[in-house]
Formats: sequence, structure tokens, C-alpha cells
Amino acid sequence: MAGLLGRKLGMTQVFAEDGRVERVTVLEAGPCFVTGLRRADRDGYDGVQLAFGAAREKALNKPKLGLLKKADVPTLKHLREFRQDPGELQVGNELKVDAVFEKGQKVKISGVSKGKGFAGTIKRHNFSRGPVSHGSHNVRAPGSIGASADPARVFKGIRGPGQMGNKRVTQTGLEVVDVRPDDNLLLVRGSVPGAKGTVVEIRRTS
Repeated sequence: MAGLLGRKLGMTQVFAEDGRVERVTVLEAGPCFVTGLRRADRDGYDGVQLAFGAAREKALNKPKLGLLKKADVPTLKHLREFRQDPGELQVGNELKVDAVFEKGQKVKISGVSKGKGFAGTIKRHNFSRGPVSHGSHNVRAPGSIGASADPARVFKGIRGPGQMGNKRVTQTGLEVVDVRPDDNLLLVRGSVPGAKGTVVEIRRTS
């Protein structure tokens, strides 16, 4: 299996064997259950659907409950697909952190970043501010955004004020510092998208 679902628990530091301090993000990685398999000859692509995160039965809708009961797995809240060849995996298999990851591996982690509300162009896109002297009224304003009489419109995709954060982000190049299977914990060097409690997708890249 190339990855697992997990939950961001927060950041801390641990001491390596040589005494160095490692700044790490602690992730609760799994256990995950296989709830569906995708085959190229049948579905058009290869993939594995995983479920993670215990939930009460009344908190889930009927389609999801039916899927989980058919797969004969516990009531779990989060479902994600990983594009990979299912290989020998079977529906109902349980996957734990030590079966997927090991110390020293490189991983990439995807999640929803922290939402920071409405922000201007200086904070959101790192624009420079205008002059603050001689009566200037253009200190933090974005400036002109129009072109001219031709094309007489604003092009789509222009960088302007708006909602900052709260979108899917993938952080690459993270290294597994430690795997603690007894507690289903994965410690990775570096920062991970999202706030504490965010559900993330952890994928191996090496």
C-alpha cells in the first residue's frame, strides 16, 4: 500500500540517537480499512478506497453505512481513494502504520490548509505597498487592474483580495523520523497542512 489516511495531532520535538533535536509533526496514521477496490479493466483505473476515523452510526448517512456494512468494517467517517494497483489487497483488510511506512522514508501529505478569512493582496499574494508620504492614498490598495479600451475587461485569474487558505495543499519532501505502531503514530520532519484534528492523506514517495 502506498499511503494511509491520518489525523494531524500537533507538533513537538524529539531527540535523535546522536542528540540532535528533530522538530516533528505528530500524525495519527490509521488503522485504515479497505472498503473498495478499483480495477482498470472494470473501472478504467486502478485504485484502493480506504476508510478512517471512528464515528457513531447515527452520524453517517445510509449510503456510507451500506458501503461499510458490505465491506464488513467498523463505522468509519472518512473515505478516500488512492490511485495504485490493489495487488493482493482484499476488501475488509486492515492497514496499520508499520505495514506502510518505515523510518527514513520520504512522504508527501495532502490536507486542507487553515482558513484565514478575507485578506488583501499584500497578505494574500505578497504584493508591495505603495508610498505612505506626500498625501498618497494608495498605501495598501491593489492598484489598477484594468487593461485599456481594448480588451475593456479584467482577465480571469487576476490576483486580488479574497479568501485566504482553506484549500487543498500538498506538502512534499517530508521525512519519516519515527514510526510508533503501538500508538498508531507517525512522526515526520516538517510542517503539515491544516489545523490540529485535520484529516490528511499520507503517501510514500520513496
